[in-house]
Amino acid sequence: MELNGRPVSTGELAGLALQGYGHFTTMLVTDLRVRGLRLHTERLARDCATLFGTELDIPRVRELARRAARAHPSPSVVRVTVYDPSLDLAHPAARPLPQILISTRPAPTPSSEPIRLGTRPYARDAPTIKSTGLFGEIRQRRAAQSDGFDDALFMGVDGRISEGPTWNIGFLDDSGLVWPQAPCLPGVTMRLVEQAAETLGIPASTRPLTAVTATRMSGAFITNAASGVRPVTAIDGVQLPRAGYLDALVKAYEEIRGELL
Repeated sequence: MELNGRPVSTGELAGLALQGYGHFTTMLVTDLRVRGLRLHTERLARDCATLFGTELDIPRVRELARRAARAHPSPSVVRVTVYDPSLDLAHPAARPLPQILISTRPAPTPSSEPIRLGTRPYARDAPTIKSTGLFGEIRQRRAAQSDGFDDALFMGVDGRISEGPTWNIGFLDDSGLVWPQAPCLPGVTMRLVEQAAETLGIPASTRPLTAVTATRMSGAFITNAASGVRPVTAIDGVQLPRAGYLDALVKAYEEIRGELL
């Protein structure tokens, strides 16, 4: 783990651990290539401007991420976290000095194992920002797993489903690809899957979906940059079919060539 290209100290991590004010993106790096790299860097620049009111040095981010990827076996997961180690809890609006923290871990083994979701009433704070504060998301995931599900599917006070702790959810029916119409993080893999759908001539749309209407769809899947696309087999114990063209959609997504980091 490095901060601005050098080993990070415990003291420099204290603010991130104790306050959790920052943002990040997680990239799957294979042979120094990242699928959706432009979308990742656009997210970092956008979130930095929103949280810190300043411009992020994207070429420097890429340089540091590339160096970290080279130092680890391919494929690997590289996380870029942006935060201010000197942030004053009492005066967070003081002139910010956001820094670049790079961490890596081995890439997960690809899995097409279907996942079972349980709905949980929850909405993330500032859902369009990929923020470092994950208390609520982890708590909901833990609660869903305690109830016998694999993960949590968030549902707003209006009954509409939105997203999961670390992923987006998509559905398939006779009209094509359907995303839930609700506040959520516009995920990189979500956008790449939509791009893949376009290459296959599959229309994409957004509409409000409750848990009940979601179980009437022809199929569902979740998307995440590290694990890709994974089918959903059930929501709240109601079995979902596997859409006939989900495999073609996954294949088209996996064929999107990564950009050189």
